[in-house]
Amino acid sequence: MGILLGYAPFVVFFAVSNLGGSVMGLVCAAIAAVILTAARALSGKQSVKLLELSSVLLFAGLAAAAYSTDANWTVTEVRLRVDAGLLAIIVASLAIGQPFTLQYAREEVRPELWNNPSFLQTNRIISAAWAGAVLVCICAEVLWIYFPAVPKGVGTIATIGAIYGAVRFTSSYPKRMREQAAVAAE
Repeated sequence: MGILLGYAPFVVFFAVSNLGGSVMGLVCAAIAAVILTAARALSGKQSVKLLELSSVLLFAGLAAAAYSTDANWTVTEVRLRVDAGLLAIIVASLAIGQPFTLQYAREEVRPELWNNPSFLQTNRIISAAWAGAVLVCICAEVLWIYFPAVPKGVGTIATIGAIYGAVRFTSSYPKRMREQAAVAAE
């Protein structure tokens, strides 16, 4: 579940922004992303991941923009920017043919499987599932900002459901694909 560690800066952002405001959340998330990226780089055992490096740029860039422009963004407006940035990272990774989940998955499988079409397709599908989950979060944030009459619970339930679904799918889908491959091989 190394991919979930890659989302740690986003978790830090959401937790801190609720307690200390959006700018503090951005700064703490940028620090968390730097620590995570540096720890991977210094460990020598794992490569620096696209998601983590992009997270450093995303959170540091948004924090710098908030400070330099004296932006008075609400927490929801910043969440929308963060999620839009995350969606852009995921979509860009898919567009260049290197789904962001691939780097994490390669740490869990033998190198001879890395170029297997089924392995690559599985990672495209998992990355697309995460893109879908983030898109649901963006829709919820748009609802909160532009349609305040819609009960907050609707967006909250959708967001929690989408993230929970993506986490479950990330852990169950590869297992299901391995089982299908084993059955097909018999």
